[in-house]
Amino acid sequence: MRSTVAGIDIGGTKTRIVLAHAHDGTVIEDRTLPSTGWQTRSLPEAAAWIVAKLTSVPARIAVGAHASETPEQCESLADELRALLSVPVTVVNDAELLVPAAGFEHGVGVVAGTGSIAVGRHRETGAHLTAGGWGWVLGDEGSGSALVREAARAVLGRADEGASPDPLEKALLTAFGVPALPELAAVMSWDGGVETWARHAPVVFAAADEGSALAADVIEEGGRQLAILVGRLVARGARTDAVVVAGGVITAQQRLFDAFARALADGLPGTVPVLLDAPPVRGALALALALRE
Repeated sequence: MRSTVAGIDIGGTKTRIVLAHAHDGTVIEDRTLPSTGWQTRSLPEAAAWIVAKLTSVPARIAVGAHASETPEQCESLADELRALLSVPVTVVNDAELLVPAAGFEHGVGVVAGTGSIAVGRHRETGAHLTAGGWGWVLGDEGSGSALVREAARAVLGRADEGASPDPLEKALLTAFGVPALPELAAVMSWDGGVETWARHAPVVFAAADEGSALAADVIEEGGRQLAILVGRLVARGARTDAVVVAGGVITAQQRLFDAFARALADGLPGTVPVLLDAPPVRGALALALALRE
């Protein structure tokens, strides 16, 4: 079907493939499948994995690939796909799909889900720029994992000060199924580790809604840290024609989006974030339509 183009969004848990007519972008196929087996340790195997998911070979392909972290890695994966399919291919990190998915040509994409990252392009050279995305232990500020981490640190710090417990403490103890703070510290450190933290993020927001000042402060700081990521990209030359936000935590929790918007306005006056209301795969489709044969 060489009159078609394909946009592919490979996430950590699911992959979405959209096939459209090359001349007008009309979608003719839209499939979602598990990302089981996806990895980028072996790029030839990664390319073969993508090819195996296609039902036909389109004229052009754009891929947003989870765990393709550097421009060199993205280009190497694109080379592998070109060798297999003999068609024009572009590969970007999946976070780079946000800006085109929202209908913008240039801007910064911010993801705040299980982890967090900000991505953009240099205003003069077009070079790929990233900030954050360093993982749940060392970074990922404003993500579900980091919010739970910082909430736990806040209640532990309050206990060290001898202050009376904040409602956030009870919320975390209940969420993790432990009776007291020593057990909370132990279970977070040793039983499952950071990969289990993000699923408890809703209790932080619930505690804030119920009046926890500590939880509200944690959320406000999470939004501020996400805005700092954008500021760091701007300082390195990124264009901010738009700041497009996505990710399961920030799209589901208005408190975090509002905190991010306030911090962004303080640091970059006049910059207003846009919450992505289209699937990121639409960004991959836009990139595919823009490719030259």
